Amino acid sequence: MRQIVFDLETTGFKFSEGHRIVEIGAVELINGAVTGRNFHSYINPERDMPIGAYQVHGLSAEFLRDKPLFADPDVAPTFLEFVGDAELIAHNGIGFDLPFLNDELGAARLKRLDNVIIDTLHLARRKFPGAPASLDALCSRFGIDTSTRERDGHGALLDSRLLAAVYIELTGGAQAGLDFKREDSEDTPSADGRKARAPARQRPRPLGSLATAEEKAAHDAFVEELGDESVWRKTAVS
Repeated sequence: MRQIVFDLETTGFKFSEGHRIVEIGAVELINGAVTGRNFHSYINPERDMPIGAYQVHGLSAEFLRDKPLFADPDVAPTFLEFVGDAELIAHNGIGFDLPFLNDELGAARLKRLDNVIIDTLHLARRKFPGAPASLDALCSRFGIDTSTRERDGHGALLDSRLLAAVYIELTGGAQAGLDFKREDSEDTPSADGRKARAPARQRPRPLGSLATAEEKAAHDAFVEELGDESVWRKTAVS
């Protein structure tokens, strides 16, 4: 599965109030593992930079003045090509990033994104109800190094990389990236010529029980109390 973790920096919260995107960063995941393929661009918003936004990301109007416009071929069209039909991942992506990005795309008369999106803010709140769910808080929870962010401040590509690490932890940690699908060569043809899944391999020796003697005795006592018609009793007898 191909996924794109992305983040935006903007001049403010609402495109409808004249705010614009000033930076896009994105990181590619394949089967839950970072591939090293990224997208990044600064963008000239063609407007001033409010002090509140500047204090968050440190991007001034002067710094952005010679950067490409959102609709320039190297920015939005290239980003759309990079994303393709991949699943999107963003922190508060449903409430902010994707709607803001689609407003910009619509204004530039470019294709809006209708890709499936996973919002890690929602994911974190479901997994850790009542706990702080900011990107910083999640990085702290999972022991992800944020020293660069603390030194240099927010950045769309840096935040995308941090979010990719957070997403991997939220969805399996060290298990992410493993692919348990069998190769086609392990399939065997069926009578009608179509491939059928090969039977599962058996262990040469069964695994030993990990239950202690006390646990076995407690289980037997529990089954005894269920009566002769219980599923456990019938299974044991058969």
